[in-house]
Amino acid sequence: MKILVSGSHGLVGSALIKWLTEDHHEVVRLVRHKVAGGAPEIEWGPDQDHLDAQQLEGIGAAIHLAGESIASGRWTDEKKRKIRDSRVKSTRLLSNALAQLSQPPSVFLCASAIGYYGSRGDELLTEQSNPGKDFLSSVCVAWEEATRPASEKGIRTVNARFGVILDAHGGALAQMLTPFRMGIGGRVGDGKQWLSWIALEDVVAGLTLLLKDETTRGPVNFVAPNPVTNAEFTRALGRVLSRPTFFPIPAFGARLAFGEMADALLLGSQRVKPEVLEEKRFSFQWPTLEPALRHLLEGNN
Repeated sequence: MKILVSGSHGLVGSALIKWLTEDHHEVVRLVRHKVAGGAPEIEWGPDQDHLDAQQLEGIGAAIHLAGESIASGRWTDEKKRKIRDSRVKSTRLLSNALAQLSQPPSVFLCASAIGYYGSRGDELLTEQSNPGKDFLSSVCVAWEEATRPASEKGIRTVNARFGVILDAHGGALAQMLTPFRMGIGGRVGDGKQWLSWIALEDVVAGLTLLLKDETTRGPVNFVAPNPVTNAEFTRALGRVLSRPTFFPIPAFGARLAFGEMADALLLGSQRVKPEVLEEKRFSFQWPTLEPALRHLLEGNN
């Protein structure tokens, strides 16, 4: 199958393209700047509303993973604009382009996030739960709404609501490793907030499942079936690294250091269930945290 992928150089995109290539799919990268002599690429400019839809003819599937990092830098007004526009404008542009094709792809997989739900304490959240009311929630609602043109065209559209994706070489876990290895890691706030996580390998496997499953549409929670609290995560990582975890970060300290981002990413609580994936009998390779961490960090300690 000929598969279009945006965000192809990111954490998920890089791992996914490796698998797709090994599975003998033809991958076409959707990029802002072409690289001479590289893999097949189509250039676009989401900020300029530029994408030549005709270049997409013949695409069998589209996977949209691009978006401004939410964890790099404080959330100034400009940063928040970039976070929103990089997701909503790019998704709307691609969705409209796919809807214009004479032979549109059979499936459109678009990234979203469990930020959709907002901070909900101990409430168990499924794909049917209502959205939250904070900044990230509003971004995710608009992000998913931007896929509507493709869906209305009849393209099977899936909104992959990613939890915290764990990998030793990128994302949240990679950022945590240095302080924890130095023995200065610890829980954030009271540590009671829920963290819904998933190993990168299971993200790739889940996406490839949804490429083939012709019945799945709409939101799908990409989280492992066993969320943990921040305190539980801290203890597990400390055990895996054989390091103490006696240096908690108080809530006020997190807010002082990171501003609004702290409430959303460090202090917010999201206890999310992968209901759709479980209904599809998806087999998680890493359903529980500590074995997943040991696998990811083996040889990297």
